[in-house]
Amino acid sequence: MTTDHVTRSRLDGVSAAIKDYGLAFVMVASYFGSGSVFIASQAGVAHGYTLLWAAVGAALLGFVAQDMSGRLGIHGTSLMVFTREKLGRGGATAVALFLSIGCVAWTLGLVAAVGASIEFLTGGVIPWQPVAVVTTFIAIGVGLLNYDLVENIMIGMMIALMAIFFVVMLPSGAEPMAVAAGFIPTVPNTAALTVVAGLLGTTALWPNFFLESILVKEKGWIDEDDITTMRKDLMVGYAVGAITTISILIVAAAILPGLGYTELESFLTPGEALVSVFGTWAMVLFVIGVAVAAFNSIIPIMWTPAYIIPQAMGHEPTKESQLFKLIFVGGTGLGVFSPIISAVLDLSVVNMVILFPTYNGIFALPLAAALLFWSVNDRETMGEYTNTLKLNIVNATLVVLAVVLAVLSIQNFTDLLFGGL
Repeated sequence: MTTDHVTRSRLDGVSAAIKDYGLAFVMVASYFGSGSVFIASQAGVAHGYTLLWAAVGAALLGFVAQDMSGRLGIHGTSLMVFTREKLGRGGATAVALFLSIGCVAWTLGLVAAVGASIEFLTGGVIPWQPVAVVTTFIAIGVGLLNYDLVENIMIGMMIALMAIFFVVMLPSGAEPMAVAAGFIPTVPNTAALTVVAGLLGTTALWPNFFLESILVKEKGWIDEDDITTMRKDLMVGYAVGAITTISILIVAAAILPGLGYTELESFLTPGEALVSVFGTWAMVLFVIGVAVAAFNSIIPIMWTPAYIIPQAMGHEPTKESQLFKLIFVGGTGLGVFSPIISAVLDLSVVNMVILFPTYNGIFALPLAAALLFWSVNDRETMGEYTNTLKLNIVNATLVVLAVVLAVLSIQNFTDLLFGGL
């Protein structure tokens, strides 16, 4: 066999693997935005390596939540269709519209984060506001591409993201024994509980509860035989997400405390600090990683309203349908108002990056987690494939976590929202 044949065979194998798998990368891209970078960095600077176990636990919880959503889509129906069947069109539409507000809020913060990254890289020559507007239009263009192409883009960007932060982590000088000890569950103080909740909350992202149950059909996963494939897909995707989170946490823990940092001024602070230790290359890589993470999140998050609003109203949209495109373009397009929202509410980019995900954690995550718990235990929907006792324990943990996260976050949310007014 010639070298060309071997190369072609390998490429064909990669292409086949992407075709068979890949959905989890869309889910991981959804949750891994600038907020995740900030929370992982905050965990490292405030608590060293001691919360590495929480990063792993967050990925496992995200995996289990997505597994339940995937099983719902394969054995039953999508989560929003289930909601419509139980609450009626009026109730489901109210839920869908309420949840969609959170998606738009997320987008306002994410496009701002991309803009802030470019502003930082250009030394302030290019302000973040016009970049946020341009980012909005680019996200619309990418989001309207066919599903397979978008999935391939997400796969490439998530692997690149993992590589970027992993490369930055390698020369950090982290003590191996201290890192290893960080994977043993401990809670150093009560303040660490808030960070743990943040890590878990940003990973078990509520839009994914709806998207996974919808998009399994895009992969052709329709019966029990496809469960194994779906789970392998989730394992690979969430492993990439966990490695990326761990890398950021280790960088923050190894570098920032030694430079006198006790807290983060922004999600770009680690990039600033890396200059004095490794030089400009590390800072540039870190900040590019932040921009990629933020942009990655926009598209799947804004797919969510475009799917769930029509489903709540009794339609079955596809990515090619006019209704889907109308809602996606209209909702994502609101990102152009990010600079105006910032000015009117007197919110910095950092405030928006923290505030809008916090809004989702308080108001949307508990509702979505409760609906997921209900759906996978509904025998009329799932038949013989309802949750086992073990899965119910995990699912109940997710619901409790959502409520705890809301309680822990609401004070921070009100302080940020009204502190700038």
